[in-house]
Parts: sequence; C-alpha cells; structure tokens
Amino acid sequence: MRRRRLPLAGLGIVVTLAVLTVLAPLLPLGSPTDIAKDLALRGPTVAEPFGMDDLGRSILSRVVYAYRISLGVAVTSAVLAVLIGVPLGLVAGYCEGLADQLIMRPLDVLMAFPAVLLAIALMSVFGTGAVLLSVALAIVYTPVMARVARAAVLATKVEVYVDGARALGATMPRLVLNHIAPNAATPMLVQTSVLMAIGILIEAALSFLGVGVRPPTPSLGLMLADGRGFMLQAPWMVVFPGLAVMLAVLGFNMLADGLRDWLDPQAPAGR
Repeated sequence: MRRRRLPLAGLGIVVTLAVLTVLAPLLPLGSPTDIAKDLALRGPTVAEPFGMDDLGRSILSRVVYAYRISLGVAVTSAVLAVLIGVPLGLVAGYCEGLADQLIMRPLDVLMAFPAVLLAIALMSVFGTGAVLLSVALAIVYTPVMARVARAAVLATKVEVYVDGARALGATMPRLVLNHIAPNAATPMLVQTSVLMAIGILIEAALSFLGVGVRPPTPSLGLMLADGRGFMLQAPWMVVFPGLAVMLAVLGFNMLADGLRDWLDPQAPAGR
C-alpha cells in the first residue's frame, strides 16, 4: 500500500471526511441552522472561509454537517445492499439453473430502471428523510451487488481448489463460505466503494430535486439548490458545496481504484 499513492490518497480523503463528521459537534464551528440576517451573503473571511449563505448561515458549518448526512446515507445504503445482495448472488452463482432464474430475473427488472428515477419513485411512495433515503438506495444497489457476487462466484467455483474441496466431501455451505466467497470478495469490495461514491451523488441529486433530505437539515444537494439564485451575486454558495461533493466522490473512487489494484496480484506496483 505504501508503494501505491492512489489508494493512500483516496483513503486519506475518506478518513479525513469521516473524522470531520464524527467530531463535527466538537469542532469550533457555528450552528448550521442559526439564521443571522445581518450576515446574509457575506463573502469568505478568515473566520468564515466558505462565506455565509442568503440566510446568514455558515457555509463551512453546513458543509461539515452535510457530510454527516451524505456519508451516513452512502455507507448505510451500501452496507444494506451488501447484506442483501451478496447472499442472493452467492446462491444464484453456485446453484445456477432454476434458483439462478428465480433470484436474478426479478433483480434484473429493478436494474432496468435508472437509479435516480427508481430512487425518486421509492422516495415518493415511502417519504423523505435520511433513513428512508438509505433504504431506497439499498433497494437500488441490491441488484448490482447481487450480479457482481454472482459473476465472482461463477468465475471462482470452477477453480481447482474448489474441485479439490468438493472431492474431499465439503458441503455446499462450507464450499461457498470457506472457499468461494473469500476468493471472490475482491470485486465485491471494489463495487461497495464505488456504490458509496454513487450514493453521495444520488443523495445530493435527490435533495437538490426536493425529494431527499428536507430543510433545515444541512445537505449538499439542498445547498446547491439554495445557491442557484445567487450564483452571480454570491458564487461561494454553490462553489464550496459543489467542491465538497466532488472531493467525497473522488476519494471513494480513488479508494476503489486502489483497492482493485492492491487486491489484484497481477497489478503492477508503484502506481
């Protein structure tokens, strides 16, 4: 890992953002929801390097607290998708035949819908909020994780060591859990990191459209939506939230790319 700058940089970004979200209440930041009309649209200063929004709220404070929502939704939805989709993919890939058809065809129907459109439909039915948004994204991600797990199992179960374990009398659960799943974990780990990056984008997009997190809860998408009308007068209202989205997505993508290279024994060193 020390020879690979890309995964270390991505890991550094992700860890830094995670620490910021955990320690946000302890940091010397202003309240993300307190309104101060006399400070409305004040530009960046030493005390407030990101400036103030149209209601006089600290953009820096709102960005840090918005990361709590974005990262929470991204991580929770990806973990739920792994817990649901990976077992389905393992069973479908190992059993094949009728079991594969019964599991994968309904998931293919979900994959036929664009992710954002399906998330909007689910949010319209079940309501808004960070928890419901995490569940909606988990439903969107489950077919993706299931297909990745299924493909990894299909490629792994034909290996010689699996045939050897089967010849020694290993049962199906033992084969899947002890021999196939650990050796098929690399693409699933990489895909999980990618889904976290996509989750940050989708959360911001849904909040921007008004079907995600509701005000006054800080959200990067809401901040971008609020700043649309002040782009010329106060460009910092959209520049800093936009950079915040870009930084988080970049960190997870770099981490995923680095994980793929690190876990691949044939990848060249020194990247």
